[in-house]
Amino acid sequence: MAQSRYAHARQMKRARACTRKLRTNLGRVIREIERQQSQLGKLLQTAKRIHAQERGDGQKVYSVHEPEVACIAKGKAGKKYEFGNKVSLAATSKGGWLLGALSLLGNPYDGHTLDAQLTQVRRLVTTHAVKEGHVDMGYRGNNHQGPETIIVDKRRRGTIPKRVWKWMKRRAAIEPTIGHLKAEHRLERNRHNSTQGNAINDHSVPPK
Repeated sequence: MAQSRYAHARQMKRARACTRKLRTNLGRVIREIERQQSQLGKLLQTAKRIHAQERGDGQKVYSVHEPEVACIAKGKAGKKYEFGNKVSLAATSKGGWLLGALSLLGNPYDGHTLDAQLTQVRRLVTTHAVKEGHVDMGYRGNNHQGPETIIVDKRRRGTIPKRVWKWMKRRAAIEPTIGHLKAEHRLERNRHNSTQGNAINDHSVPPK
């Protein structure tokens, strides 16, 4: 009689251990299904956007895994269209020192990105105030309201004073800097995911 009670106790102990193991495995399966549902939900939303979009629509999806990718047309002869996200750079006119780099979501108009870029420059450069900003013709019609004077580049000098024209021509020095950042500092291809990954790759903080 005593032996049968001990055998029964061992069987119950093994049964409880098996129950705990099954409960643990079931919890793992439930958590894995919940994670997959979250991932599949995002993929389903992207699929619905692709299914509904037309050829002439704006804000189209160009990449399933990176829906934030935008089609950017800058009028270049070699690359009519580029796919990615827009980056705004600020550099000194003398010396070409980079003062700021800002990752921008989508494909905003250049003139509308000026305030965010200058706000970043003011936050980073606290020892000297920026008085003038020289930008290319893509910034025509900007709505900048800050203390800086914004001078938009022109094809011809006309009545522009020589001092101002000299600094306007220095603005073109940012172009080889951009090429150097793409070729040598990973700005050409981003290997990080999502908009936060874009900001990390561009060494910048997205605007709030």
